[in-house]
This record gives sequence, structure tokens and C-alpha cells, in this order.
Amino acid sequence: MALSEDTPEENTNTSLPEGGSGRRGRVRFRRAALMGVPALAAAATLVVLTAQGALAAQFAISGMPFTVTADSMEGRGFGQFGALDNMAEGSPNAGDTGGQVLVIVTAIREAELTKLCQSVELGGTFLHITAGGKGTPVKATGLTTDSTDISGKLADFDNIEIGGDASTFEKPPVKGPLGSFGQQADTVTIKDLRQTNYATTAVRFTLPDLHMSFSSKGC
Repeated sequence: MALSEDTPEENTNTSLPEGGSGRRGRVRFRRAALMGVPALAAAATLVVLTAQGALAAQFAISGMPFTVTADSMEGRGFGQFGALDNMAEGSPNAGDTGGQVLVIVTAIREAELTKLCQSVELGGTFLHITAGGKGTPVKATGLTTDSTDISGKLADFDNIEIGGDASTFEKPPVKGPLGSFGQQADTVTIKDLRQTNYATTAVRFTLPDLHMSFSSKGC
């Protein structure tokens, strides 16, 4: 972003003595402006990529696992790889883990879940959430889940690739760390899905027929 020779006089260094370089202040101003361009461009790119689900949101997990179940989950643009989630420093939930949890990151570009249930235990009672149980599925864009356990009655993948470097993936909305083992597929369907999760993020999450309450039992 070069400035023209018509830069206003107030942007020049007027305190230079007679015979000094009258262009020094102007050159410094231009140099500072040019140095700011890459930083602004990088910041703008990060905002756009996050909005599009190209970057995973990073936050300190509570360290309290929660259960997610669904009669079925169908996804387009699937990827999976390992990662470490971190709790806030000094978290009472850290125990002997050092505040870190090894998780399976599942990333799906577009997902639909029928009869979604989510529950977390809070001191002997459960916060219980249900949605998508009346014919309209839950929809998520740029969905990622960080899990320690995943199960289902049936899992079906289309064009799956197993053992790839997760940093090179193009099908899911996020990439894994360089050198990490992963798998990706065009589509995935899992029947009777059950997950133990520590984090879930999504660019957009639509929950029809949402119901939230306290319950004596979880999902």
C-alpha cells in the first residue's frame, strides 16, 4: 500500500533542521504502513477461515465429560484424528491428568442427527438436552467433537482413506496436526451413535424442538 507523493504535510517530519532530509518522516510513515498490511491481512484471513469452519475453535475445556447420543448421524466431509485438550490452569477437574485429555477429534463439514440427546452430570443430577426428535433433524455446519469414546451399531463410510497425515486433509472442515494419523471420507453414517465428549464446536448448530431440563438420569 504505497502512499502518493501528495501525502499531507502533517505526515512528514517538520522538526528536521535545515539541510536535513525532508523525506525521512514520509519514508518512515510509508514503511510503518507497509509493515501493517501483512498483519491486517493475516488477521482478516483468520476471521474468514474461522467463520467458514476451516479452523477449530480453541478453548480451555472444563474437564467434565458429557454424553451425546443420536438414533442416527449422517455427515458429509468427514475427518478424524487425535489431539490433546487442555483445561484451565488450576482446574479442580484436572486430577492426575495434568490438565490434559487425549481425545479423538471428529470433524464433519455438514451433519444431520436424529433424536439427539446430550447430558452432563452435575453433582448427582444431570443437565439433560434433547432435540430433533419430532421428524426434523438437528443440523450442524463445521461440526467438531472431541471424544474419548465413540460407539455405534453400524458405521458406513463412502470413499474412506485411513492412515493419512491429518494435516493434508481436504474433506473435513478442519485439519489435524502435522504427522498425526487420521482418516477421512466423503460421507459417514452412524446408527445408534454414542459419544463421551469433552468439547463440541460448530460454525452453526440448529436444534429443532429443543428441550433442556434437569433429570435424575443421563442419556
